[in-house]
Amino acid sequence: MVVTLSSDVLAQYHRFSLYNSPFVAHDDGRAIDLYPSGAVAPSPVAGTVVETKQVRAPPQPYAAEHDYLLLIDTGEWMARLLHVEPSVAPGDEVSVGDPLGETVRAGFFAPWVPDHVHLEYRDHEANPYRADGSEPLAVAVEVEPLPWDGTGTVVDTGATWARLDEPAHPAPGERFVGLANGGSEDGTAGVVDGGLAHYDAGGLLGSAPSADARTAVSVAGAPVGTATGRTVAWDDVTVLANGDPITGLALFCARDRFGVKLVGEGVDFREGEDVTVAFR
Repeated sequence: MVVTLSSDVLAQYHRFSLYNSPFVAHDDGRAIDLYPSGAVAPSPVAGTVVETKQVRAPPQPYAAEHDYLLLIDTGEWMARLLHVEPSVAPGDEVSVGDPLGETVRAGFFAPWVPDHVHLEYRDHEANPYRADGSEPLAVAVEVEPLPWDGTGTVVDTGATWARLDEPAHPAPGERFVGLANGGSEDGTAGVVDGGLAHYDAGGLLGSAPSADARTAVSVAGAPVGTATGRTVAWDDVTVLANGDPITGLALFCARDRFGVKLVGEGVDFREGEDVTVAFR
C-alpha cells in the first residue's frame, strides 16, 4: 500500500528526496528525507511516541558518534524516524509540526548531505528495527520540472560540494521544483531525484507511470538511465564538471531555492566560477 504525505506536511520543509540515499530503506521510494530550515525538526506525523532509541552511527570525522531512532504510532501505521536527537519521550502525544528535537549530523550521511529527518511508515506487525520493510511513499504536491542545459555558475560551496545557480527556482517559497527529465517543460517526463550516478538507483517523480512502464531518463541532453515505474537504474556514466570527473549530482525537490548540486571529494570550485556538466 502506498502512503501519501500531504502538502501540509511537506510545507514544513524546504526540500525533500525519496531516492537521494544509498540505504536499503529508500529502495523503490519507501523512505523520504525531509530537510527543515533550522536545527529543530518539526514532526511530519501525528501520534503517540512509542520509543526513542540511541544507536551507534558509523564513525566519521564530520559526524556525531550516535544517531537516534524514533517510533511514533499514528494509529494506522508505525512511523519510523531517524537523525533527530529527541526532546520527546515514550507516551508523549505529538501533532504535525510539533518539535521532535534537534537534527543530528549522523555518520550514516555522506559528507555533502545536510541534516534532515528520515521518515518511513510500516505495518504494526513489521519489525521496526530492520532497515527494510516499509511501505512505498508518495507526495501530494505537484513538483514543477525545470529544464537545464548543463551549465551554471557556482553560488555556494562546501568542502565536498558546490551548488550552481541553474536551473533557478522561478518563484522561491511558492512551490516545489525539481530537475526535469529530458528537458521536458510540461512535466510529462517527470522530475529526476537521487544521487546521479553515485547511488545504485534514482527516482522519476511526477510522471505517474505504471509499475512496469519503462521510461528513458536524460539530464542536460544526455541519456543517464532508464526508469521502471518510478525507480531509475542509472547507466554506467561518469559525471564531468568542466571536463573533470566528480562523484555525481545530488538531486532533490525544493521550494526555497534550487540549482544543481555537484558532490564529491574532488569538487573544488570557487563561488562565481562557471561550470559545464557533461556525462561520459
